[in-house]
Amino acid sequence: MFVNQIPNLLTVLRIVLIVPFSYYLMTQSFQNAFLVFVIAGISDGVDGFLARHFNWRSRFGAIADPLADKLLLITTYVLLTWLGELPLWLVLLIFGRDLIIVIGGLLFHYKVHHFDIQPTLLGKLCTFIQISYVVVLLLHLAGYAALGPFIDLGVYLVAGITLLSGL
Repeated sequence: MFVNQIPNLLTVLRIVLIVPFSYYLMTQSFQNAFLVFVIAGISDGVDGFLARHFNWRSRFGAIADPLADKLLLITTYVLLTWLGELPLWLVLLIFGRDLIIVIGGLLFHYKVHHFDIQPTLLGKLCTFIQISYVVVLLLHLAGYAALGPFIDLGVYLVAGITLLSGL
């Protein structure tokens, strides 16, 4: 095995972790779900650090890494909505924004010219807030912290930044 593939393996691990994470969410084992979510988050940070620090970047990683992040995030929001912990309109807003961005990017790519997908600062902030909100909600559901007042506020913060970053 080539050591420069470690970031890609960590990305694949993050995709695989969606399965136990989903199971724990659906069985309302929120402490375990939180733990798996944290492990996935750490693996994301480590693979990014290794890819940048040692120049172990790859085309696969450039595509799979953000895809793994989106898969985990969308899965999380869909399942939390299914469990009644989030409003349906929020997951539709997030999914709709991402779908519009992907379709717009593909149309631009095929109709105009090739371009490399580079997330904007606002897009990165949106993802950060969406992930942070999941962490806060999972902490609350797992009973680690009484964060009730922040849960409702967080829904509107996520919605606002999602709308703003989609413009």
